[in-house]
Amino acid sequence: MIHNSPSAAYLNRDLSWIEFNRRVLREAQDPNNPLMERAKFLGIVSSNLDEFISVRVAGIQDQIRAGYTKKDFTGYTPSGLHQRLFKRVGKIVSDQYRTFRDISRSLNKEGIILVDYEDLTHAQEAAIEQYYRDIIFPVLTPMAVDQSRPFPLVHSLFIYLAVVLTKKHKEHEEFFFAILQIPSNLPRCIPLPHRANSKRRQFVYIEDVIRAHIGTLFSGYHPVAVNEFRLTRNSDLSIDEEGAEDLLEEIEKELRKRRRGAPVRLEVQKGIHPYALEQLQAEFEAEHFVYEIDGPLDLGFLRQFAGGFKGLSSLNYPPVEPVYPAEFEETEDFFQVLRERDVLVYHPYESFESFVDFITQASEDDQVMAIKMTLYRVSGNSPLITALARAAGSGKQVTVVVELKARFDEERNIAWARKLEQAGCHVVYGLVGLKTHAKITLIVRQEGNELRRYVHIGTGNYNENTAKLYTDISLFTAHYEIGLDASELFNQITGYSANCEWNSFFVAPVSLSNSLKKLIQRESEHAANGRPARIIAKMNSLSNQQVIDDLYEADQSGVSIDLIVRGVCCLRPGVPGLSERITVRSIVDRFLEHSRIYYFENGGDPEVYLSSADWMTRNLTRRVELMCPVRDTTAREQVIQILEMSLRDNQKSSFLLPSGNYERPNDGKAPFRSQFAAMNVESWKYAQALPSDPKHS
Repeated sequence: MIHNSPSAAYLNRDLSWIEFNRRVLREAQDPNNPLMERAKFLGIVSSNLDEFISVRVAGIQDQIRAGYTKKDFTGYTPSGLHQRLFKRVGKIVSDQYRTFRDISRSLNKEGIILVDYEDLTHAQEAAIEQYYRDIIFPVLTPMAVDQSRPFPLVHSLFIYLAVVLTKKHKEHEEFFFAILQIPSNLPRCIPLPHRANSKRRQFVYIEDVIRAHIGTLFSGYHPVAVNEFRLTRNSDLSIDEEGAEDLLEEIEKELRKRRRGAPVRLEVQKGIHPYALEQLQAEFEAEHFVYEIDGPLDLGFLRQFAGGFKGLSSLNYPPVEPVYPAEFEETEDFFQVLRERDVLVYHPYESFESFVDFITQASEDDQVMAIKMTLYRVSGNSPLITALARAAGSGKQVTVVVELKARFDEERNIAWARKLEQAGCHVVYGLVGLKTHAKITLIVRQEGNELRRYVHIGTGNYNENTAKLYTDISLFTAHYEIGLDASELFNQITGYSANCEWNSFFVAPVSLSNSLKKLIQRESEHAANGRPARIIAKMNSLSNQQVIDDLYEADQSGVSIDLIVRGVCCLRPGVPGLSERITVRSIVDRFLEHSRIYYFENGGDPEVYLSSADWMTRNLTRRVELMCPVRDTTAREQVIQILEMSLRDNQKSSFLLPSGNYERPNDGKAPFRSQFAAMNVESWKYAQALPSDPKHS
């Protein structure tokens, strides 16, 4: 070990996650961002907090209930970390709602107004009265809580009203209690009528409308108080994969259990009636993680609300039209292009349609014998599913590895799995105890007297919707060794195949961790011998202790290390005698930075890898992950250009300090924003005219 105190050497994963969301919140606070984009960032913070609390905080609470007191490698016990998180989350929620009020004032100036119900005009009130009677009232279900009617099931992350009542015309006041779920399938913000030529657009919250009409639901009773509340439950699944006869049925059973997961957080409207709070706390046993919210609960609605306006271009980023890769525009035959060279595609600046077209061509090509693909998260109406079904219908061997355990996408993936099976595809649910997180497609094609393999490697999911919102890299290749490894990887996932000696791939959980260690140590050896030694690593999260220790040792050997880590980072940079040669920066901008790229200087003969894996323990030990070298010279240089753009960013990057805080750079250089620069595909992709490596035979 190279450290004396865990707290001096490592940052805590969950506290680091809070800092990441502070950076997202800072984008919502930045007046230089378009107003609607600021609102969207605020909605993202809310959604991120929901997932964090329902999974990470829930897990910590489980440890506390189980009496677990051991410290993690960053020096925290579960109870100590829980207390710290409660305070940090409370602070970020307070900042979140202060930002919401600021954004609301700015929206008002632009004529977009969220109106208090009391401020409606007579005409507006009449219109809302009609809307309530015709649309809202029929779907409401008031649920009383008393001796004969126990507390009903409260679903996680839905907004409810807690209603305190008394009987009318009673001398002695006795409280009665009921709850009411706000319909989630109706608009959260109801548009109010306005003049045809008016630029003002006014809205009222649905919960305010229901509150104003609460008397229609409880005749004979007087409403004393009507307050909003929202419950967050433990949403992590506990699946006995080895004991399950049918994994799909086991996951469906666990999804039903999720609805009754243990309460983790209770949000209540500020000023909630004491009797209502007492009832809620007694039912949910919520002594900790209770937050009084000064504003509308669940700001996640802002993402949809802010994206629902047309004709307000000044309040949004200009639309980005992804460029179709020029390499594939030259011919309609993808296979011909890939026989000559590899093709690198950088999303969302280049179109994901190129991959959809690749699969579509393969599904219709009579010479294609087999298509194999991993699916982790796909969109709700994916054209890929249609193409795969068509391929199976035409007699091709189609194998799809569907990851049923992709968190919060389980139900959608179950539906896709069944549809693919009905179409004649071979559907595999991965390996017991492991999530299949690798993003890879293999197409086997008969060409003359031989079979040729075409491979797609991705850093992101096969999802055309997120491909417009996330930065990810696609590599199309017909490289012979990569094709061999792709076949072997699918054989290991779908059948009984012993571990092999890979030609190009590094695969978790078998070889990736040790391979990373060797690559980092190799840089240390180069530095010790006076050769060029540098590591550039771009990922979402860095939390594996062994990798961090290896990077610390490389630092002390003289290796220059630049880490581009969007979210969680447990490595503490800039510590004398430990990490003074390591920099860590995080880029938070319009698109979610999602690509995983790893660069090793290798004594002047650089190697570049694309991967599905972050440097987290779960990625290295509990998932099927893939790291693939970029063999083609031109494609490799293009990836290096992408890394260099990230390192130059001085507008949306923040540097991690030894303290665990982040600060924006003040380098005095000309402003450079990497995502804006990447939109000019010609400038980084085609500027160099390097020949491709002849490695496809």
